[in-house]
Amino acid sequence: MKPSTAEWVAKAEGDWRTAGRELRAPENPNYDAACFHAQQCAEKYLKAVLAEAGVSFRKTHDLALLLDLALPLQPSWEELRDTLDRLAVLGTEARYPGLIADADAAGEAVRTAQRVRDVSRAALGLGADAPQQS
Repeated sequence: MKPSTAEWVAKAEGDWRTAGRELRAPENPNYDAACFHAQQCAEKYLKAVLAEAGVSFRKTHDLALLLDLALPLQPSWEELRDTLDRLAVLGTEARYPGLIADADAAGEAVRTAQRVRDVSRAALGLGADAPQQS
């Protein structure tokens, strides 16, 4: 694995753990943060797959753009588009006044991140580990 890929994976895993902690927090869970970190996890895993394949990408948080860049490598990932679009809304809009994420939205965001994480890890030849409870 390329060093840059490993860095993207490490950063994605940090966001993955943070999203799960916030989702499962027994007191004062920050569901907005769970959504944000789930979006960040998916974004960074998409970037890891692109980096490993040598596909250039600009600095962006646009999940649809990253998916479009990944589709020539992984055509079956088109099935992720609708859930990634929803994750993009949850991950960004919940950071600003006007949308407050609840447990259901946070659970949806973490499940979407888990799907992206699973397919990305498989594409990178990384083993899967236990999924987070959502």
